[in-house]
Amino acid sequence: MVKQLDTHGTGWERGAVVFDSERRKVGEYQDESGPYAVLRPLGGGREWEAAFGRLRAATAEERLSAELRAANERSERRP
Repeated sequence: MVKQLDTHGTGWERGAVVFDSERRKVGEYQDESGPYAVLRPLGGGREWEAAFGRLRAATAEERLSAELRAANERSERRP
């Protein structure tokens, strides 16, 4: 299990699975960029920035749904 807070208390630890309430998307925390968290969809994809105040830990259901979506997208790309 990934710790949610980093050791500096400035945000989330890299790899934490979070829910962006503004975009209503689950993402994996990558880094911070100024006042924003940099997130990436589970399974890879285009990163986006989210305000730290709009993040919370993803629920088990949200995480499972995002993982299933990523697995389906991977299987659709195969010839």
